[in-house]
Amino acid sequence: MGSTYSLFNPDLDGLTNPPSKPGLGDLPESCVASILGYLEPTEICTLARLNRAFRGASWADFVWESKLPSNYGVLVREILGDSLGNLSKREIYARLCRPNSFDGGTKKVWLDKSTGGVCLSVSSKGLAITGIDDRRYWNHIPTEESRFQTVAYLQQIWWFEVDGEVEFPFPPGTYSLYFRLLLGRVSKRFGRRVCNTERVHGWDKKPVRFQLHTSDGQSASSQCFLTEPGRWNIYKVGDFVVENANASTKIKFSMTQIDCTHTKGGLCLDSVMIMPK
Repeated sequence: MGSTYSLFNPDLDGLTNPPSKPGLGDLPESCVASILGYLEPTEICTLARLNRAFRGASWADFVWESKLPSNYGVLVREILGDSLGNLSKREIYARLCRPNSFDGGTKKVWLDKSTGGVCLSVSSKGLAITGIDDRRYWNHIPTEESRFQTVAYLQQIWWFEVDGEVEFPFPPGTYSLYFRLLLGRVSKRFGRRVCNTERVHGWDKKPVRFQLHTSDGQSASSQCFLTEPGRWNIYKVGDFVVENANASTKIKFSMTQIDCTHTKGGLCLDSVMIMPK
């Protein structure tokens, strides 16, 4: 009977279950942090949910410092001021990834969550628009389709000209500048999106000209006809290169269609965007 009992209880014979194999949770936190340093920010946040070791490693300052722009100290002072206190590098990264308003709310800047690149947007209220104060030509209309919650709507005009400039400490890299435009006027009717294109005219007769110039002598230009009424389109002006991480770059840009042989109208101007190329 004793031998029979031991058959069903191997522990009585000194035969215990073999130890479990090491798992991801057994990796040293410092080792995990070194691995995370090679991943993209979104991947780090995903792996942080695996276990305690990955979660703790995902807060390591050296992991997130490698994801921040090289001049992040300058960006923090420019965007967030001196109110950071003892925030970790991960918390600083998270704060910079939010759209941060400045210059009276007419500009927003943020980091792309995937790449860490600096993106900047200028609202229509931050641009110099010919005739903007005359309601016969232009109106500011509210809309949920703009990150600024408002766009400039052109009813009709002969001389179309939009100018703007921005000065900002962009990290080194190549950037592209775009205008975000829509032919038509968007509204909501019974909870559904409606775009009225009745006033759209004149954009098929002559191309619109886009230009940019930087404070260090770079320039770019392009031109095209505005098409596809009813949907937002991004029109590229050109590229510029930033080399000095410690100095601000000033960019002047414009959009014109100044052929006064015909009127043009029915255009929504949302913003100008500067994005890493």
